Amino acid sequence: MKTSLALLLFSLAALTASAKLVTRSVAYEQGGVKLVGYLAYDDSQTVHGKLPGVLVVHEWWGLNDYARSRAEQLAKLGYVAFALDMYGAGQSTTEAKQAGAWAGQFYGSPLMAQRAQAGLDQLLATGLVDPARVAAIGYCFGGSTVQALAYSGAPLAGIVSFHGGLIPVPADAAAKTKAKILVCNGGADGFVPAKDINAFTDAMNAGKFDYQFISYAHAIHAFTSPSADRLAAANGMQGKIGYNAAADHRSWQHMADFFAEIFAKKA
Repeated sequence: MKTSLALLLFSLAALTASAKLVTRSVAYEQGGVKLVGYLAYDDSQTVHGKLPGVLVVHEWWGLNDYARSRAEQLAKLGYVAFALDMYGAGQSTTEAKQAGAWAGQFYGSPLMAQRAQAGLDQLLATGLVDPARVAAIGYCFGGSTVQALAYSGAPLAGIVSFHGGLIPVPADAAAKTKAKILVCNGGADGFVPAKDINAFTDAMNAGKFDYQFISYAHAIHAFTSPSADRLAAANGMQGKIGYNAAADHRSWQHMADFFAEIFAKKA
């Protein structure tokens, strides 16, 4: 009995030791723009078959270490994650003026969903992902982007918008949207006014979307990003963006619970 237990423990230890987080840059293209995304997965999980996939859309700062770290966190949870590149060449900035210029070209344009779809295509093209179990998450600008992607009719089981601006819901979105929707919003986010929240919830209810809207008390914009306070100080945005540890941890858990629901295999 002791020998069998020892062998089992040894096997489990060996399996853990062999697990490896695989990460790599992925070059692709959309509309003539050369893009560079970031793929992450645990290779010990892929032996069990195709895994749920999660597309990660960065903040307006671009594809930086924060977006890549979220992809790695998702990989450690057993998902294949792809952090896409919205701007081209995998570029990022810490200057709000530049970030605003880059992000501004997408709002109100079909390009927002099209560029996100190109990232989704790359995630699916890995061959590691179960196409029936795919979601997209996004932060700030990325939160708006995953909304646009869902409204376009992309084949997603769900989306999660973390402190994302609430974009207008198209008139045809209810008929096209396949994704369940989770919005994680800072209760004190000055970039998401009450009128936008009211318009969003009215549209969700009128279209009978499957959605959740969670508000985190006292959290302001960019509440999930540990570097938000530093970026706020560098760009004169104190009090407008900032990290909130409680809201960060709670929203991540809400996302995990949401994924457990939408990725559950039906008997």
